Amino acid sequence: MLLSLLYYTFLLASAIQLSFWLLLFARLAFFKIPISHAKPKKEPPAVSIIICAKNEAKNLSQNLPRILNQSYHSFEVIVVDDGSTDETASILLDFQRKNPTLRIIDNYNKLNNNIGKKAALAKGIAAAKNKVLLLTDADCYPNSLEWLSTMQALLDDTKAIGLGYSPYRYYPGMLNRLIRFETVYTAIQYFSFALAKLPYMGVGRNLIYQKQLFQQVDGFQAHRHVVSGDDDLFINQVANKNNTAITILPKTFMYSEPKRSWHAYYRQKTRHFTTGIHYKFVHKSLLAVLAISHFFHYTGGIILLLAKFSTIFVFLIYVVRMVVILIVYAAILKRFQERNLLLWIPFLDVAYLAYYIIFAPVSLIGKTDSWT
Repeated sequence: MLLSLLYYTFLLASAIQLSFWLLLFARLAFFKIPISHAKPKKEPPAVSIIICAKNEAKNLSQNLPRILNQSYHSFEVIVVDDGSTDETASILLDFQRKNPTLRIIDNYNKLNNNIGKKAALAKGIAAAKNKVLLLTDADCYPNSLEWLSTMQALLDDTKAIGLGYSPYRYYPGMLNRLIRFETVYTAIQYFSFALAKLPYMGVGRNLIYQKQLFQQVDGFQAHRHVVSGDDDLFINQVANKNNTAITILPKTFMYSEPKRSWHAYYRQKTRHFTTGIHYKFVHKSLLAVLAISHFFHYTGGIILLLAKFSTIFVFLIYVVRMVVILIVYAAILKRFQERNLLLWIPFLDVAYLAYYIIFAPVSLIGKTDSWT
């Protein structure tokens, strides 16, 4: 009786998985980039690039030049120094002497220096002179000098939000491979949902939107009690089926430095997972169904195989799903310039079960103490 129940659970989970990959995620694999996203507007708007920094002296030294040297007619770069104790302030002043495009905002608070990234970002947005805001982080660098011009091309009379892709740099080793896989899989989800008119999040390393959106909802007021979420919770609040566009053009990629230790990666992901429980119900439900079906496709199938229950059929279902996701992944990884991950997909896809087991309790606790 239990094996029969598990068998039908496995079939249902596998059917749901195939539905997600064939009906939803395949949208991204075969997404045709609109011509307007690659061509500059006749009268492109001025843009404010905003970066929050806390003890980012080294990263700013390396990455800020590629942002300040963007090929665009009118923009400012605002760096909000959130009480740094390293050489961040002096490095920023050196850059500012050579480039008046850079503006420095001091967010130091002598009563409470660690008041969070949301406060720092809100201060930068309030200081922005332009109506279009392009956000990134201090540890990121654009893939080209056309990053700004191509990201702003996403916005028009109907599109107020643009979602970009932010991959991590390649380093040898399993941790880096897992980080890049998780980044790709997350991007598949939020890009595909946006293409299906269900946008639910963006990544603050590469995100553009109209300043008026921030003003209309009183900034981060609705989720001020959550330390993180300056990107995904804000987008979850203001995005709708009509106002969100995506881009996967390589020249818009914003590369980031990955964590180099398992402990640092764990801390980073626990911070990210605390925001998901605050998403809108429809988004939480769909993401939960995706994760649960993924989990039971593997756990159910493994138990059935060990019990020698419908072995051939269970194995066939596994093969069918794996072939489908490899086809979709092959197309997406090519577009994301991550083709060297393809051979690892069968292993990483099942290894992702450990990801659910480790981080699911964190999402329920929903508490973190740092924005960096």
